[in-house]
Amino acid sequence: MPIGILNNIASLAAENDLTITNNNLQNVLLQLSSGSRINSGADDAAGLAIANGLEANVSALTQSASNANNGIGALQVADGSLAQVTTLLNRAVTLATEAATGTVGSSDRAALNDEYQSIQAEIDRIGSNTNYNGTQVFTTNPTSIYISDATGNTSQASNFISVTTGTLSSAQLLGSGAGATLAANGAIAAGDNITIGGTTYTFETAASLAATPTGASAAAVKVAIDGSTDPVTALQNTLANLAAAVNGGTGAGTAYQADAAGPNPNADSTAFASGNTVTFTATATGEALGGAHIATTVGAGAEFGFLQTGGTTFTTGTTSDLLTSTDAQAALANIDSAIQTVALTRGNIGASINRLQSASNVISNQVTNLTSAENTITAADIPTAVANLTSYSILEQTGISALAQANQQQQLVLKLLQ
Repeated sequence: MPIGILNNIASLAAENDLTITNNNLQNVLLQLSSGSRINSGADDAAGLAIANGLEANVSALTQSASNANNGIGALQVADGSLAQVTTLLNRAVTLATEAATGTVGSSDRAALNDEYQSIQAEIDRIGSNTNYNGTQVFTTNPTSIYISDATGNTSQASNFISVTTGTLSSAQLLGSGAGATLAANGAIAAGDNITIGGTTYTFETAASLAATPTGASAAAVKVAIDGSTDPVTALQNTLANLAAAVNGGTGAGTAYQADAAGPNPNADSTAFASGNTVTFTATATGEALGGAHIATTVGAGAEFGFLQTGGTTFTTGTTSDLLTSTDAQAALANIDSAIQTVALTRGNIGASINRLQSASNVISNQVTNLTSAENTITAADIPTAVANLTSYSILEQTGISALAQANQQQQLVLKLLQ
């Protein structure tokens, strides 16, 4: 290589290598200061994309665990309230048993009945006033706990754990409230309808509902006929859709269709579907009107028929008291049944609590594993980074020395001019 003064090639080479070394040194220092291997997309574009996806999963799962725990809290409030109801009912057993014996006078029974009515009032208060975070606890509307990892179909049914506590009232537990059972004796056809209180429920095919969206209102609701090829399954799912429409929830099979404002529970009745029957029970509103407002009629569809005698109307509800020995004996039977009902409800709530707790445990395990996977991608390997820091520090020092030597090399030309 000739000795010249136009370009200092050695200096340029030393400068380039020193720049590369300095960039690597800065990157290592950034890793050590942040603890992260990826501090920009340029560090590892593919790794950054994967890590961000895992971070989104962890965030969604963490909130899902919180949702599950909130659901557990609400159900525990309901269970605690029902435990108190059981205590009240046990006291009612004592009162009814005492009032049923022939050695108790009418004045004594009146005193016993006063306490018994107070117990019923307290049950009503618990049922209407118990809430969790401002939301009514005892209601026929299902509480849907949303659980997701933010991947796939985030609106699929498996992302929800739905829990229904049901309503709670003394009339429901202790009185023979207004009610009726509807039986379907054959296939349900389009146009068949039933009126419950002020709302008419008309059955339509799913294809008809899909082709022409209904303008359902509080006075009229379209209910989808299940499209299953099995007639038994189709009938049962269709009746489940009817019960869901009455309760303001979602149905089995093809969900019923309500208006754009969303499903609204029937103000006068609740419904429970089982097989080919639907049992209707008056709400507090229906009970307050003595069952008159929830008179139910069956329109088109001869396959419908009510099981109870007295025609196609709800029976009138009655009150529960201890004013006579006969009333006390009847009340005692109702109390025993109420205790079993409350125990069954608590059992269902307990099963739901266990399911939510299990979901929370699974989510915690997922969060741990996903966080570990994200950490593997993004976390800096500190021992390696320290070793690189030492190496690049030495290279930077030698590079500066080499650059200084390269710059001095040009000065040797001056000796030729002396």
